[in-house]
Amino acid sequence: MLKSVRLGVALLTLCSFALFATAVFANGPIFWEVSKQDEVLKGDARGVSIADNGAMSLAPSYTLVYDTKEAYIWSATTDTAGNIYLGTGHDGKIFKVDASGNGRLLYDAAELDVTALATDAKGTLYAATSPDGKIYKITPDGNATVLFKPPYKYIWSLLYDNATSTLYAGTGDKGVIYKIDASGKEKIIANSKEANVTALALDKSGNLIAGTEPSGLVLRISPDGKTFALLDTSAQEIHALTIAPDGAIYALGINQQGAAQKTTSVGTPTTTTLSSDGVIKLSTDDEGTVTVQNADTSSSSGSSAKTGSKSSSVFRILPDGASDTVWNSNDSIAFSMSLLKNNNLLVGTGTKGRIYAVAPDESKTLLIQSPEDQTSALLSVGDNLFAASSNFGRLYRIGSQTVAEGTYISTVRDTKFVGRWGTISWRGAGNVQIQTRTGNTETPDLTWSDWSQPYSKTSGEQVNSPTARFIQWKATLKGTSQIAAITRNAASNSASPVTRLEAVTLAYLPRNQAPEITSVSVLPTGVALQELPTGADPSILSSGIDPQVFGLSVNIPPRRFFQKGARTLTWQASDANDDTLTYKIYYKTSGDADWHLLADDITQNYYTIDGNRLPDATYTFKVVASDAASNPEEVALQKEYVTTPIEIDNSPPVVNASKPTTKGNAVEVTFDVTDATSRLAKGEYSVDGGTWKLIFPIDGLTDSSHETYEVKVMLDKAGEHVIAFRCSDTNANVGTSKVTVTR
Repeated sequence: MLKSVRLGVALLTLCSFALFATAVFANGPIFWEVSKQDEVLKGDARGVSIADNGAMSLAPSYTLVYDTKEAYIWSATTDTAGNIYLGTGHDGKIFKVDASGNGRLLYDAAELDVTALATDAKGTLYAATSPDGKIYKITPDGNATVLFKPPYKYIWSLLYDNATSTLYAGTGDKGVIYKIDASGKEKIIANSKEANVTALALDKSGNLIAGTEPSGLVLRISPDGKTFALLDTSAQEIHALTIAPDGAIYALGINQQGAAQKTTSVGTPTTTTLSSDGVIKLSTDDEGTVTVQNADTSSSSGSSAKTGSKSSSVFRILPDGASDTVWNSNDSIAFSMSLLKNNNLLVGTGTKGRIYAVAPDESKTLLIQSPEDQTSALLSVGDNLFAASSNFGRLYRIGSQTVAEGTYISTVRDTKFVGRWGTISWRGAGNVQIQTRTGNTETPDLTWSDWSQPYSKTSGEQVNSPTARFIQWKATLKGTSQIAAITRNAASNSASPVTRLEAVTLAYLPRNQAPEITSVSVLPTGVALQELPTGADPSILSSGIDPQVFGLSVNIPPRRFFQKGARTLTWQASDANDDTLTYKIYYKTSGDADWHLLADDITQNYYTIDGNRLPDATYTFKVVASDAASNPEEVALQKEYVTTPIEIDNSPPVVNASKPTTKGNAVEVTFDVTDATSRLAKGEYSVDGGTWKLIFPIDGLTDSSHETYEVKVMLDKAGEHVIAFRCSDTNANVGTSKVTVTR
């Protein structure tokens, strides 16, 4: 799956809103408010933090320290002297950055990628490379020797225990953990039965904590080699581990496919490869894709399904064994985390390189948006905090003071139809400037307008950008530098920043669009529709408030019932402005020049025509949809739909019977049938009240309004007999006749 080292407002008071009769606009303005965190996060934040409640403030400074000139930083670590080491790809270079920010190339490995780094108390660096994994021992002056070369292709994790002078290494294609002494003598202390051991940590009791892939297990390995699963997570990979002072374990889990179902087959022989974007790919020995199923660590054949996984999650395992999730994301892959002295947890992601801060109360803040694509490592060096990035491989310092200026650009709002701008207002404090720009392309480009001059009235000011379909706003926050939230102690995290923006609201009035009627259908003759009561309080219906706000359904299907001669029209209609629609129905016959009103003020999308209301004839109907209920008369629009000819026929066919002719037991009767309006549908006869039997006309096909039927029967008994005949038309009208025959 992945070992992705990839490393990879305000409440608006609408002061004024002009409506000109020369333009056709919808009923009322739409208010676009941006205030909640999930909505604010869709925008672009530069030098701006976004709090759990959506409020924006100035972010901590983010200063470039060193540029490796490489594309990726796969791994990073520090030493006791305050030096930072950066392992890169795809040239396998290791850089050393000293405490003053001066950097240099320390070692250039023969392999493509430096996938893990660790240091000991003496400043010796241990570097794991992939593919064809090797562990190098590198002195502070850059002299390197191969300490150990395992038989496996990848080494994903390293950990040095100064108390025992032992180096631990986690591998892949086969997920085992090696214990390596200073001389390079190695020993396998645990076999995870997983494809990859992706993270290592050491608790206070000297137990080794390991994270795996593809089952996302957190394992505890005792000094004597006993393996115990602490947590079977919903993630596919445990990408990073950290131990809190209180003994809690934080595990960063990731899923390449986000919330997709996770399955991992532990017993299938696999091959692991590292793609150019830093993703671990599993394949079977014959290069087919592995079917993933979740693993049971006690058996290589055990499996269970996992569903509902997030793209990234941070799991916390408490000292008593209980666990919870302190952070997750549906759309961001996280690559790094760091637990600060004030118990704030930082999480670095691959979505705009964003760094989130999770407070002890689990409130979540977007702390910094990096200028790079991914934040691949977070490092604490004394009181200093650093972030390493990929795409480009650079090292940044996260300052203890906020920047003096930051900008936030909202998402593009599609108003659907060119309309009229209203006011823009915001709620906040300090020096906040708001600007707008507009255009008629979905993505801002050179055809868009320039940013407007800053608006000055927080309570609402008329938007002065050109009329267009799309609009966007920008906020610029300015202020004096203050202590950044992440460097405060936990008790002061709730202090309000001097400059902040809590909400922005923009009003606009879309141009009114005519309704659309996409289809009109006619139900079979005799099927009528009746509206069912909603059960809503009449005061609710008269208030103008949508009944759905009160949990009442307004889309109850009508009841169907039989009504002789009824013809029911149903139609599909919509309005792009979501206006309330009402309907009128007109009719005319082929000989009429004008339309005649049949019904108006219809609020449902159906109408049943009483068969007795219109005389028998062939009619054309016109359904007219209007949005006048939601718009002033001068701007209301309508659309009509004309049906194909429809028969209204409530008269039965006329049946004339001939005089019967007899010959012995055989009797023959002719029935002549005519319908004034409709086509005949079916003829049937019955003898002496017996079963009705189908009969075809003389020409063999019932396909016109006039047909002749010959009924021939054999009478077995002497006496009087009754031959009955009935014929129906296409509108379910039935004409009957009978003759009496004596034998």
